[in-house]
Amino acid sequence: MPLKELFDLSGKIALITGGSRGLGLQIAEALGEYGATVILTARKQNELDEAKAHLADLGITAHVYTNDLSDFGSIDAAVERMVSEVGQIDILVNNAGATWGAPTAEHPLDAWLKVINVNLNGTFLITQSVLKRCMLPRGAGRIVNVASVAGLKGNDPRMTPTVAYNTSKGGLVNFTRALAAEMADKGVTVNSICPGYFPTKMTKGTIAYGEQSILENTPMHRLGGEHDLKGLALLLSSDASAFMTGQNIAVDGGVTAL
Repeated sequence: MPLKELFDLSGKIALITGGSRGLGLQIAEALGEYGATVILTARKQNELDEAKAHLADLGITAHVYTNDLSDFGSIDAAVERMVSEVGQIDILVNNAGATWGAPTAEHPLDAWLKVINVNLNGTFLITQSVLKRCMLPRGAGRIVNVASVAGLKGNDPRMTPTVAYNTSKGGLVNFTRALAAEMADKGVTVNSICPGYFPTKMTKGTIAYGEQSILENTPMHRLGGEHDLKGLALLLSSDASAFMTGQNIAVDGGVTAL
């Protein structure tokens, strides 16, 4: 098989949670460029509409659905509707996330629950639904979790404490490993991308607070760019990664190499 064909996603349907902006939209651009039809979910319809128009300008077919992963009761019905209206989901990118910055001793319980519910519980439920409806019956699928280097290491004490976020992303790292082992003989691969610091709406406050420290402690001395996740996202979503599963791969400019 020519190498280019291993990366070809023509005829595939990719569901990307939190896909209306930031890293999710960048991943949608990458998968769409290689032929996938993309389904984007997010909480805000106006942002989804803007993302759909942006992708259409790039020649990418996108379908958009409002969905809140912390509303557990809505998830299964949302997936059923997507499958009914668009088709069987071949690729699931669990990108939606939430964060909260506060010293641990002062961290509000409702903020802790918000982060854990979106980053872990909602991710589990939508993954379960897609597995049951699409991937396990057909014996094929790609699951790509967007974790974080925050799930691989502790927090720099000079930065705002984010214990709930670090905990949730650490959970997602091991969720990736455990699910990968369970799915390995069922045709479904499960891997995660662990980004370092990328400029997004969610990281805006953190970067504004500690950009100098971030750059000083990143061997490449820069933040992530708009194309830096695309190659890995495509690899993990395609047949080019057919013998890869259970891997948590950092894209961080060298931070975790220190």
